[in-house]
Amino acid sequence: MLLKKVQDYNQSHLETWGIIDNMDGKKLYIVMVGLPARGKSTIASKLRENLVRDGIKTRIFNNGDLRRKLSPRDTSYPEFYNPDNRHGAALREKIALINIRRALDYLRGPGHVAVLDATNVSLKRRKKTAEMLTDHPILYIECINDDEEILKASIDRKVTLPEFNHLGREAATRSFKQRINYYQTIYASLKTERNFIRLDSLYNKISHEEIRDNVPYYDLIRDFLVTDTVKNLFLIRHGETHFNLQDRIGGDSGLTETGMVQAKALARHFANKKIPVIFTSKKRRTIQTAVPIMHVQENCSIIPLMEFNEINSGVCECMSYEEIRDNMPHVYSARQNAKYNYIYPGGEGYISMKERVDRGIKKALYLSSNSQNIMIIGHRAVNRMILSHFLYRRKEDVPYIYVPQDKFYHIVATQNKKLFQLRLYDL
Repeated sequence: MLLKKVQDYNQSHLETWGIIDNMDGKKLYIVMVGLPARGKSTIASKLRENLVRDGIKTRIFNNGDLRRKLSPRDTSYPEFYNPDNRHGAALREKIALINIRRALDYLRGPGHVAVLDATNVSLKRRKKTAEMLTDHPILYIECINDDEEILKASIDRKVTLPEFNHLGREAATRSFKQRINYYQTIYASLKTERNFIRLDSLYNKISHEEIRDNVPYYDLIRDFLVTDTVKNLFLIRHGETHFNLQDRIGGDSGLTETGMVQAKALARHFANKKIPVIFTSKKRRTIQTAVPIMHVQENCSIIPLMEFNEINSGVCECMSYEEIRDNMPHVYSARQNAKYNYIYPGGEGYISMKERVDRGIKKALYLSSNSQNIMIIGHRAVNRMILSHFLYRRKEDVPYIYVPQDKFYHIVATQNKKLFQLRLYDL
């Protein structure tokens, strides 16, 4: 009995002084909100990973996963999501109630955070959820993204899921778009809920937040929502081109034989890593470098993004540095004196392309969902800008970052870890 009293006394004082964080009393429901293909599940998954890493027991209750188990075929058709379809509405309500009850049981037990991952776009659904979850605070996170290019790319990836295997690509795309249209008819944005965040899920920007209660782990959650995180980013410069041999800048030159050898060597190097998507520029040389890598992967796609195009050198496009020095000495000299801030006449410079490259990074992270590995194949100047996004280099040093063609950068950037390695691959 005396030993038990001593143990209880020690436990109580350790908690009082913060040596042991008693998280049993800190429990939270997170309710995701938003139309399909807006990044809800990706954010929910990454939230869980970050919370678990901090010792916070977290579980996701995904309505879509449960729906596909209960009705794997019917739910791929758009009419299932028609608000006037009584059968579909009843099944969706049943699924929501099952996961709400599971979340309740999880927090009554050992869990700290339960994430309800579904559209939850109607006031009726959110009211029902709030009526059932009264024992702990609820934090709503609404994901908003109206970028048409990103939405199209998201839908293109969604329709490759097993759920749509029995439909052709065009039919699956029409089905998914109609599903979104049905959800839009009942969509009510967050306004009156006690605790909510409205998030631009492409740019990781909080556009509005309302917090009335003491929400556990809120600072940690908010920090994650606005931070770019990557588990493994492989940043590669395209292989050797004909313009490289002539020391010419810009243009749309293709790979040389050596460049193709480099691309095939990269394919061998990454053959045992799962690369679901390769992001490139719109230029031939990056796509040609990506193709051999894609061919040795399973279910890998190439997504060219204009944001990763090489710096536009304007009137100097396709010229060699020697030609610029001889024919445009004023341009050559001005750029040498302020390389980061200099803008080519009729073109751009490092400083003016920062915004588009940052936008490309956001798109790549968004479209890669929760992939373990992300690959970007870019150009020298563009890759310097991507590196500076994660390295936080002084802007005047960015034009001098080393970006070779026979090595690649491996980048890890999370809330708890930063890793940058320049790695060689065997030719």
